Amino acid sequence: MSDAASKTDTPLVVAGRTLNSRLIIGTGKYKSYAQNAEALVASGADMITVALRRVNLSDPTQERLVDHIDPKKYVFLPNTAGCFTGEDAVRTLRLAREAGGWDLVKLEVLSDPKHLYPDMEETLRATDMLVKEGFDVMVYCSDDPVYAKKLEAAGACAIMPLGAPIGSGLGIQNSVNIRLIIEEAKVPVIVDAGVGTASDAAVAMELGCDGVLMNTAIAEAKDPIGMARAMKHALIAGREAYLAGRMPKKRYADPSSPLAGLI
Repeated sequence: MSDAASKTDTPLVVAGRTLNSRLIIGTGKYKSYAQNAEALVASGADMITVALRRVNLSDPTQERLVDHIDPKKYVFLPNTAGCFTGEDAVRTLRLAREAGGWDLVKLEVLSDPKHLYPDMEETLRATDMLVKEGFDVMVYCSDDPVYAKKLEAAGACAIMPLGAPIGSGLGIQNSVNIRLIIEEAKVPVIVDAGVGTASDAAVAMELGCDGVLMNTAIAEAKDPIGMARAMKHALIAGREAYLAGRMPKKRYADPSSPLAGLI
């Protein structure tokens, strides 16, 4: 980030943890744990989210994620991908705390395997249960400003509205709602799901988001390592553009040089 931008910016802080990067990447759909690790380095991310039901963390007889990505070097963010009830999500994260001592977690409670939209009633209920048990909860949610406020009131340490359905790569579909969530939130707002390419990530940052979480956009790119690097630069550019303040949109042309007094 440039000196001019860094003077007016503050780092991303989630539940007391300061992150150097505003990009969070996932651990699904990569060809191998080794490729995942290489993409993580290229992305510059400090935090990696881990689907507890799909990633081997503890069985030493099989290849493990921790053999390639050091949990002492990176912030591991256990998530509840694949959970469809509040109780299921809470149970999964209790196991995460027992296995790795993790209490900073990502909650997602899905409603339907077809569209993978969050069940917001269950999500809110699970957030309340987890906060009462001492977890720091980053919450995947719909782009609903009303529910976003309810989640924050329940104690969520970060609000993570979807940009588009999980794995769709459609980009930000409802910039109005995302902006409303940002304007009202007192905790970080991190777009989670739907990013497909670097320009989508830049748009999220230009709206004023504090960060972006992505998985498929990198893992299913033709060159995951190259895309991870592109996403790193996209977040930096988008953040700098947000801080700089874009020019107003105009209905007509406005020449850069005056038209009067021409020879």
